[in-house]
Amino acid sequence: MNVILFDNKHRGDLLPFTFTRPQADIRVGILTVREKWEKRIGGFSSTLTQAYLTPKYPLITNDDNLLINASICPTYELFAAVMSLKLGQTLTQGEEVIAHRVETIPHDIEDYRGEIVEFSRNYTTIYHLWDIFSKNEEEIQIDFDLLTKGRVSQPISPTNTVFCPENVFVEEGAIVECSIINAKNAKVYIGKDAEVMENSVIRGSCALLEHAQLKIGTKVYGATTIGPYSKVGGEVSNIVIFGYSNKAHDGFMGNSVLGEWCNIGAGTNTSNLKNNYSIVKLWNYPTRGFRPTGLQFCGLMMGDHSKCGINVMFNTGTVVGVSANIFGSGYQRNFYPSFHWGGGTTNISDYKLDVALDVAAKVYKRRNKVFNELDGQILYSVYNQTEEFRHKY
Repeated sequence: MNVILFDNKHRGDLLPFTFTRPQADIRVGILTVREKWEKRIGGFSSTLTQAYLTPKYPLITNDDNLLINASICPTYELFAAVMSLKLGQTLTQGEEVIAHRVETIPHDIEDYRGEIVEFSRNYTTIYHLWDIFSKNEEEIQIDFDLLTKGRVSQPISPTNTVFCPENVFVEEGAIVECSIINAKNAKVYIGKDAEVMENSVIRGSCALLEHAQLKIGTKVYGATTIGPYSKVGGEVSNIVIFGYSNKAHDGFMGNSVLGEWCNIGAGTNTSNLKNNYSIVKLWNYPTRGFRPTGLQFCGLMMGDHSKCGINVMFNTGTVVGVSANIFGSGYQRNFYPSFHWGGGTTNISDYKLDVALDVAAKVYKRRNKVFNELDGQILYSVYNQTEEFRHKY
């Protein structure tokens, strides 16, 4: 079967992260949604996504296609049910489509239904921005078991203090010295060539992916995922960093999500609880307004390529778009559109596209990656799509 992960009606609720990637490439737990499926399939998947993203994430079809809803994280039971579908069948749970197996791609995948096969077991769904951090604990546990089954961890240096070492897995090349790891009733995964510097304290569950770093004296509370090639310092609690982003200095960040190529200035703090303990609202792109999360704890959602200056104070429940540059004194607003330059009510202007593209190329080069034409085209499209937000909000 040819496996395709498809965007669906929840894509808009996952902006700004889905401005620059398909839903399948959102990271929750240790792996992205795509990686979760591909690890189980043992093969490659392609993507049915927005037209402007397709050049970078192309769709591949043949005469036997397995279409999987990219909002859904697999379990072993769900994976088995999906793989047992026959041509012309649709796996559902209530009104939700989980997967189709078809010869040709339906013109309107949201409305298409084949012969219905019902699935009744539980699984994780990523419908909202806050699902990424609020469901991170359970997904770390599932991904940990998937990645480590039948394997033996690298030895942990005796310079560390480790509680429940059976729940800690260290990949080849990782460096962990003179730190404390508490994995009681939790999982801690240290990826290939990752580094935990001296005097760090990890209270699981936690995933530190390949080439990621915890700086000296970092305090990590579960459930936290630090994506590949990212650097983290200070104090973090229940955050997800997709990858290639830095929060390398002192300051608190909790119940938050950072995309890729973000940078958090030294001394920046993120509020994740309102003083009146009320439910936090987050900016929602489809409704052009703030939407209740149902949560008391919710911090910062920052899209790819966005950055902030030193000592920035982010308000509870803040959404920052793609390629924004936030700075200035006092508490910041709760929503900043993509390609915004400035902070508060002063120094507000557009982040010029040619400058933003130049900065992105430089940042890629620092990680020995090439910012190519396809990457530039995506940011160009996001710039045009988000113009109305810069003028209205």
